[in-house]
Amino acid sequence: MKIGKMIYILFIVVLVGVFCVSAFYVGSYVVQSQKQQAAYNELASMMESIQNTRPPISQTTPTAPTQTDAPEETTVPTEPVILPEYLALYEMNNHTVGWIKIEGTKVNYPVMQTPDRIDYYLSRGFDQQFSRFGSIYVRESCDVNKPSDNVTIYGHHMSDGSMFASLDNYYKEDFYHIYPYIYFDTLTEYHTYRIFAVFKTSATIGKGFPYHRFENASSKEEFDAFVATCKELSFYDTGFTPVYGDKLICLSTCEYTLENGRLVVAAYRIS
Repeated sequence: MKIGKMIYILFIVVLVGVFCVSAFYVGSYVVQSQKQQAAYNELASMMESIQNTRPPISQTTPTAPTQTDAPEETTVPTEPVILPEYLALYEMNNHTVGWIKIEGTKVNYPVMQTPDRIDYYLSRGFDQQFSRFGSIYVRESCDVNKPSDNVTIYGHHMSDGSMFASLDNYYKEDFYHIYPYIYFDTLTEYHTYRIFAVFKTSATIGKGFPYHRFENASSKEEFDAFVATCKELSFYDTGFTPVYGDKLICLSTCEYTLENGRLVVAAYRIS
């Protein structure tokens, strides 16, 4: 057999091998994507009754207590009670700290946190088994319940549009005006947040804006400086600015136009 023909046959064999391996990985990704989505759809269906009966935003804003002539009762502080709607989730996985939903997107997931294990849910699903999709999870040092002045919430940017990939919609100001709210409940309280800035930055140390490191402001000036930087980097002016004392969340996912880029959607609690 001529050397040229042997090289040609070897080349074809290599191409077929590469195709088979690629097909295997693509097929594996699709199967895992469908399995993951089905699992989260099942969890979301459990939460459907909550999401459908949530009061309008205007009705969820706290109001001042009514003055009465009755003497003030002395009560003993008690531990917060898990809402009945979320108790089943917590019993399934006690790493659950809340639920996040954004209308008009695929974001409708439980939120996890492991204070003693860094990035535990970066590559684990709700069942704590390996998953390249990971889970939506809170930065370990943040306090969800107190809460910290800023809580950073991470999610992968998956090519099937799941997890936090649909945050890409907020590149467009028109989309923001239609869906300006993020619903992020803890296990014990319902909360609504209004988006005030959408920006991208690098997560490389010394190159980008370290939004994730800001958790509790030591002063009004520090808080205002953080908010000002978020708004300065924002793709558009939302017209809203949090004030000292407001509680913030930063949703964070990968962004591919910058080296080690991150897309961040920042919001403040309004109820």
